[in-house]
Amino acid sequence: MLPSELQPHDEQKTLTLVTHVLYALHTLAWLSGGVFAVIAIIINYIKRDDLPDAFFRSHFRWQIRTFWFTLLWLLLASPLWLLFFVPGMIAYTVIGLWYLYRCIKGWWRFAEGRALPLPAPLA
Repeated sequence: MLPSELQPHDEQKTLTLVTHVLYALHTLAWLSGGVFAVIAIIINYIKRDDLPDAFFRSHFRWQIRTFWFTLLWLLLASPLWLLFFVPGMIAYTVIGLWYLYRCIKGWWRFAEGRALPLPAPLA
């Protein structure tokens, strides 16, 4: 059976497995120096247009936003490494823990079958 011939139930199971793998890659990114996160974000963007419902879209959006906000905070905190080693180390540790928290929270809610909230609108 070709991928285009998958039944809706098979497609749902496949997408569920892919989402679990993406959460695993994001969660274990620190083991690879971020390489797992880059692989996961590429897959997030490739699969994003094929998502069947708001539930999966909310989890992919959560993963994508987690990645980009983490990268932004790491870039903003990087001058601390140049000026002061200890504050830079503390900042990177806090950012890494925030990233891990977001990955675990999203994965947990996915396993429970719960969608993640939309980002708050800008006022």
